[in-house]
Amino acid sequence: MSSSVDVHQIQTVSAADALAWHQVVAASMTHDLPGVPAPDPGQIHAQLTRPALGSHRLTWLATGADGTPAGVAGLRVFTSPGQEHLAELDLHVDPAHRRLGAGSLLLSAVVEACRTENRRSLVATAAADGPGEAFSERWGFRRALTLDHLLLRLVGSDETDRSDLLRIADAEHPGYRLTGWTGTVPDTLAAAFAAAKNAMNDMPVGDLDYGSVAWDADRVRAMAAVVADRGDTLLTVAAVHDDGTMAGYTEILIPQGAAPRVQQYDTAVVPEHRGHGLGLWVKAAMVRRLRAEYPGVIEIETDNADDNVHMLAVNHRLGFRSYRRTREFQLDVSAT
Repeated sequence: MSSSVDVHQIQTVSAADALAWHQVVAASMTHDLPGVPAPDPGQIHAQLTRPALGSHRLTWLATGADGTPAGVAGLRVFTSPGQEHLAELDLHVDPAHRRLGAGSLLLSAVVEACRTENRRSLVATAAADGPGEAFSERWGFRRALTLDHLLLRLVGSDETDRSDLLRIADAEHPGYRLTGWTGTVPDTLAAAFAAAKNAMNDMPVGDLDYGSVAWDADRVRAMAAVVADRGDTLLTVAAVHDDGTMAGYTEILIPQGAAPRVQQYDTAVVPEHRGHGLGLWVKAAMVRRLRAEYPGVIEIETDNADDNVHMLAVNHRLGFRSYRRTREFQLDVSAT
């Protein structure tokens, strides 16, 4: 096979570009992450053409001598106050085209773009002990955080005990009530939800220089709009105190097409309301809601920093089981 690789930046993502991107990502994930479902072509197209909240995206495609897609790189450039130093990399190389320079050429283009965008920190995720980790370390990325990925089976022989979950979800928490919504938070709860969102800023992030974000009602509405615009569904269950404060919440993302595996988004309990079992309560109530409203959902995937002892304990109590690990890496762009 020829070692000739061409890398070009995609200015406007076409349907053909999205299909090429999907081809590379599916091959890469099948090889490196067996058992982890790859996004379908529609999800890839939405990811590439619908900007994430508080950022803009740059994309590159590497092709072989015959024009075959060999690798892809996406760069999310954060623009929110508190994260203007940061960019996040998503890089995949088709296993059939590895060790021919595609990954290095893509990363060189990304690093140069980070300098142009005046971003000092580039973060990337790779499967623990996999080829992506070795590649990152060769390029001078430092290991900043290890994440434990867990699955909760909702149906099948190893599903979590229904009666136990119902007991947790139905437990009384004097002074608190449960509420929930789909998509955008109701206006009456928007300010309280934004205040609770800020509790995520003390989430354990190891040595990762991820910055922090200040949430307000407009930002939580904008986040929900971004999710809806790409065809996904966002579910939220929250615990509200008698004084109107939102004490805690949990979010689940259902990918477009009602995929059998859904993703945990944020779960947080406001510091002054911790110690009352609210995190366990809202997550159990979310599982009950999923079973009632989305019977086609089979699994929930979540991840926690390996030093987030409290949330790991909550998830294990609910029946989540560890099944893989990833690592977050960070590159000091100014030092390269």
